[in-house]
Amino acid sequence: MDNTISKIELRNLLIDDYLELKKSMLESYKGLEDSYWYKGEIEKLLNVFPEGQLVVLVDDVVVGSALSLIVDERQAMSTHTYDMITGNSTFSTHNPDGDILYGIDVFIHPKYRGLRLGRRLYDARKEMCEQLNLKSIVFAGRIPNYSKYSDELTPKQYLDKVKAKEIHDPVMSFQLSNDFHMVRLMRNYLEGDTSSKDYAVLLEWNNIFYEKSPQLINAKKSVIRLGLIQWQMRLLNDLEEFFDQAEFFINAVADYESDFAMFPELFTAPLMADYNHLSEADAIRELARYTDPIRKRFQEFAISYNINIITGSMPYLLDGSLYNVGFLCKRDGTYDMYSKIHITPNEVHYWGMKGGSKIQTFDTDCGKIGIMICYDVEFPELSRLLADQGMDILFVPFLTDTQNGYTRVRNCAQARAIENECYVAIAGCVGNLPKVNNMDIQFAQTAVFTPSDFAFPTNGVKAEATPNTEMTLIVDVDVDLLKELHEHGSVRVKKDRRSDLYRTIKLK
Repeated sequence: MDNTISKIELRNLLIDDYLELKKSMLESYKGLEDSYWYKGEIEKLLNVFPEGQLVVLVDDVVVGSALSLIVDERQAMSTHTYDMITGNSTFSTHNPDGDILYGIDVFIHPKYRGLRLGRRLYDARKEMCEQLNLKSIVFAGRIPNYSKYSDELTPKQYLDKVKAKEIHDPVMSFQLSNDFHMVRLMRNYLEGDTSSKDYAVLLEWNNIFYEKSPQLINAKKSVIRLGLIQWQMRLLNDLEEFFDQAEFFINAVADYESDFAMFPELFTAPLMADYNHLSEADAIRELARYTDPIRKRFQEFAISYNINIITGSMPYLLDGSLYNVGFLCKRDGTYDMYSKIHITPNEVHYWGMKGGSKIQTFDTDCGKIGIMICYDVEFPELSRLLADQGMDILFVPFLTDTQNGYTRVRNCAQARAIENECYVAIAGCVGNLPKVNNMDIQFAQTAVFTPSDFAFPTNGVKAEATPNTEMTLIVDVDVDLLKELHEHGSVRVKKDRRSDLYRTIKLK
């Protein structure tokens, strides 16, 4: 190959490209009878689906092409031949309202192989599939090296060895490396393909961004803005002063059009100052009397500021037992309650708290989220269950008094982001409360953690607040990057888990 290439271009096919297209096809398909498209066929193809026909040019000469139709999924996945799927080259099978981009041809002139031009064509096809909101790319791939092994291997055995990289097949090996997966084997797909022994493999690439019925109004957002509040513990005169302080922060993050506001664990503790003459257990039960009024006021804030509020946590009495709970107050006026599952030895010893028993994710207008309170994030099984339910963002309100306690929460939260391929947001309290027993000092650095791959920060930290300073942290996270990671990441933790050997299950 001549190494003096000046320009490579990828664009849509034009009828004026026909002669160069034909020459490249004849070189690419030597040995196959009538291995080129007639000009009239190309004219028909350009007439029904011009945007689906791609060519790659080297120094203004067509050296490769990818041709496509749109068909119905039922048609693409049923048993068919090449003539059937192309309507005997009339392309009457093309359906603009279909949901599958069907590849009917792709080739690169032999002289220009090795430049990864085929990958450029496939990447352009994938981009087209996403832009047209089609479910997947489907086509039947030849297995041209099978004729060399057909006396000793069945087609299935041959394909198993190709998948295991024990045998190289110029078509199938390329497709598998290009994120296509085998659907099934088909016989008599392409008449005259003797090197494949008349076999072909139906292949599919799934569009992870496909939406069956795209919404024009109230569609789920890709980029979600988080407003995290690093709350200063301060003595308060009464409940209204607490509401004024909380509303100030809600207003602040809502002004930046945040989708979520999150407060820390037990950020209502300053209200216990009036009960400091009581035992710790009695004082926190007095604080629990404020929980329902706080939840109701936060529901009002969520509506009036058009923001989803995660209310950190607060004590809650139910049938005489004390729990550590919080509320997800949604901007549509509804709310959900979540409970701390794992109670620390301190909470048991001083307050007699009990752990909740409900493990769940929450549906919001920004997708599915999880909420775990502080110590819960140190138990990886819990977040794995939420990830299995489709969680994209895990919110962790926390309260830690020392830096080593904070380190446990932080490092575990970052691990949860990596192992579950999700975002993890943590928010804590700072300052001190000298007049509230068992709540004296606080240490926190609010942060948002990401998986660790090329689309995310190298250190897995999207943003972090100044330690031990009252402030807000406004952070954008893109859930579409998670979809890409699940399918095409450097490592795919969720997909590669050996569920044949071990799994995490919810008992109730």
